[in-house]
Amino acid sequence: MIVITGGLGFIGSALIYKLNKIGITDIIIVDLLEDNHLKYKNVERLKYREILDPFNFLEEFKRFKDIDVIFHFGAITDTLSNDEEKFMKYNLNYSVSLGNLCKEYGKRLIYASSAATYGNGDNFNDDEGQIYSLKPLNIYGRSKHLFDIWIKENNLFNEWASLKFFNVYGPNEYHKGRMASFIYQSIKQAEKGKIRLFKSYKKDIKDGEQKRDFIYIKDVVDMIIFVYEKRLKGIFNIGTGIARSFIDIVQSVSYALKRKIDIEFIDMPEEIRDSYQYYTCADIRKIKDAGYNKKFWTLEEGVEDYLNYIKNSDYLWKEDL
Repeated sequence: MIVITGGLGFIGSALIYKLNKIGITDIIIVDLLEDNHLKYKNVERLKYREILDPFNFLEEFKRFKDIDVIFHFGAITDTLSNDEEKFMKYNLNYSVSLGNLCKEYGKRLIYASSAATYGNGDNFNDDEGQIYSLKPLNIYGRSKHLFDIWIKENNLFNEWASLKFFNVYGPNEYHKGRMASFIYQSIKQAEKGKIRLFKSYKKDIKDGEQKRDFIYIKDVVDMIIFVYEKRLKGIFNIGTGIARSFIDIVQSVSYALKRKIDIEFIDMPEEIRDSYQYYTCADIRKIKDAGYNKKFWTLEEGVEDYLNYIKNSDYLWKEDL
């Protein structure tokens, strides 16, 4: 049996699809049932055993004696929110409660951390030894970072895996609203002929030249399955190892749509200027050294493939299972 918290969401539902494709259907989905009913569409054609509320799952944990692994991907991911109490309740305290149960019953945990834990540093190396030097820029990143520290202080990196997701985009994120990827937002904005980008507030970085490591969801699930099947332990960056600019996104969307797209540079909201990451790029040497050698989708390939899904329904799962 496999448990996936956040299983109704973007990455969780994509993982269920991939597991179904390799013949795994004994899956428990754990998610906030009242959170967003749109998310149920993500799994309506997928195969799983049941769906449980996160806190009910904790209470009933001991009845699931045949758990092989728990993918803990459920979290509050609104990086623009300042609700520290909510972040700590779900991203830290819930994770610690789940971690303690996994320790007690000897269950394997693979959980979602985030590139936000790296802050605005120039070092994106997934070395467990550098955890204490990281300085996240927002509450979301700090909540993820604190759970990484809890794992470190309980010597659990030699048993479990932390996945630091970079900028994931792709089908099944339509329900995320303002937290959907900028690539999704760009495709939607492009329908009106114009894409808005934040101005830069750093003298050495031009407007639109802020860079991110954008990774397509299909690459993400391949990397997750690799970590699972190879029983890897420790921290692993989930990115492409290549940083691309927001200008590159506009050009990719323009090429995929086969028409010119105008750019409008807008002021960045003051409340996020101090917590804005101008550059992220995953150091993926560790997972490559472990044997991961699949070719990544380029930004241009991913945007074009994603656009085909959006034209049809926004959903990832067009194929029959």
